[in-house]
Amino acid sequence: MMQRKWAFTALTAMMGSLYLAAMVSAGPYELSKDDLTDPKGIASQDVSLFGIKLGDDEGKALDGLVNEKIPGIKTEQEATFIFLLDQRKPTGPMAGVRVQDGKVDLIFINNRFAYKTRGIFRNVLNSESPDDVRKLLGKEDYGDENVMGAMLAYDKQGFQVNYLGKDVNVEFSLPH
Repeated sequence: MMQRKWAFTALTAMMGSLYLAAMVSAGPYELSKDDLTDPKGIASQDVSLFGIKLGDDEGKALDGLVNEKIPGIKTEQEATFIFLLDQRKPTGPMAGVRVQDGKVDLIFINNRFAYKTRGIFRNVLNSESPDDVRKLLGKEDYGDENVMGAMLAYDKQGFQVNYLGKDVNVEFSLPH
């Protein structure tokens, strides 16, 4: 009887740890809600912007970003882009998606979106230097740094960071 109780306890503990591992490992990461802190857990195909992910069709992107009212955000569509603007200061897009061939192929955010972003990307968008970005995300796969700024490519994970002084942009695309 004691062995059976121990086996049941061990099985329950193992199932619980597997469930927890599944919850913690790479999964969907909503830029405006989830608090991702591990840079190794970032994969562009798991990133979403108000429910829109890379590969979603144009109709879903239009429904989710244009037709669905997002509090505090004004939406504009220009050519292949759907731009999200801060209603308080609509000086330029703070985030958005690009739709090509009927599918979302790019998601972008910039420092104007930092107040809406959660997790590691809030810190990336508020970085003071390319070295600050590297401290947060690790060494880039390749990049270019000059007097104008820096481009840090994390191609294996499917994103790149463009640092231009006070302007910081993050672009998510499918990994190369």
